[in-house]
Amino acid sequence: MSFAEIGAFVVGICLLIGAFFALVGSIGLLKFNDSMTRLHAPTKVGTIGVGMLLLASMIYSWVFGEGWSMHELLIMSFLFVTAPISANFMAKVNIHRRACDTPPSPPRDETWSTLNVPEADRDIEETVETPVN
Repeated sequence: MSFAEIGAFVVGICLLIGAFFALVGSIGLLKFNDSMTRLHAPTKVGTIGVGMLLLASMIYSWVFGEGWSMHELLIMSFLFVTAPISANFMAKVNIHRRACDTPPSPPRDETWSTLNVPEADRDIEETVETPVN
């Protein structure tokens, strides 16, 4: 097998993986019920799908003599940086509009955001941490 055949095979695999992830993200966007659960499918799975499609484009341009293309790398890095940030902003808008269940408020004691365990949960922690022989 020549280098071009191997490159075409790798490009085909990347295209199939990218198309699969994009399809799963689209189905997830349609199937989930509310806006907060719909947010996960396009931001997580869709990002991987588009990343694989861009990787296939980069490999194709390198294997078939057009040289390295930095455009796809820039698009991929921009996508991987902005997708989580935009998902965070959309989730905050849903919470502030009260379009979804609000998350529970944190406890108002010294155990919040620390490794301290409340007194009521100390016996539960001890039973979990004891190794079973």
